[in-house]
Amino acid sequence: MTTATTRRAERRVSPVFAGILAVMAVTGWATWTGFAAQPGLAVFLFVTSAWVVSLCLHEYAHARTALHSGDISVGSKGYLTLNPLKYTHALLSVVLPVLFVIMGGIGLPGGAVFIERGRVRGRWRHSLISAAGPLTNVLFAIVCTAPFWLHALDGVPRGFRFALAFLALLQVSAAILNFLPVPGLDGYGVIEPWLSYRIKRQVEPFAQWGLMLVFALLWVPSVNQAFFGLVDTVMRALGVDAGSSGCGYRLYRFWNGTPELCLISP
Repeated sequence: MTTATTRRAERRVSPVFAGILAVMAVTGWATWTGFAAQPGLAVFLFVTSAWVVSLCLHEYAHARTALHSGDISVGSKGYLTLNPLKYTHALLSVVLPVLFVIMGGIGLPGGAVFIERGRVRGRWRHSLISAAGPLTNVLFAIVCTAPFWLHALDGVPRGFRFALAFLALLQVSAAILNFLPVPGLDGYGVIEPWLSYRIKRQVEPFAQWGLMLVFALLWVPSVNQAFFGLVDTVMRALGVDAGSSGCGYRLYRFWNGTPELCLISP
């Protein structure tokens, strides 16, 4: 009886996540209706809260897949409650990704939920656990861009359209970065079970620096240009032009002022 109650509690959505969802809903409504006195602030809060929601879902996908693959410890760690404060490194999982969005409009991979890999049997399951997170970003991007590739933008206010485009850009960039086969990122976690023991031992010391290496490389102009060129290609395939996502970014950084072309009012 006690065990069953505990398990239900471990799966209950946390008030913290519910609060973030509430902020996303209210600011999304304010962005759609133009109710906010400062449209840029509404876009900022809407995109930021939606980005945090996607980070929570990313980590939840890792944990949920691990649960069904044999790691029953994820429940007791609070990973199934969608509470970002329960992550192994809340700073890496939430704070840094949000800061990188504010500074450079990059969907930096966050987080960490600690999976007890010894409980998981089978290489395919290990790969799927790693892939589950970035696949969530892919799904989020598809949902955000649905009005664009379905040609259903009639009636969608410009401000909300721009915000969705920028949010989609964050999801696409996060998915691409996460799928890179770099130690410390999910892409490496996908292929790691298939590598020889010798290679894994050689790579292991560099795992903690993988994310920082990727971030440093993004400051190299040629690498940055190639990366965002790939992001733009994916965005165009999803029906989103660079102008919409660019305006979304400029509205998001409302303190810098908004170009006339991106003003929400007709």
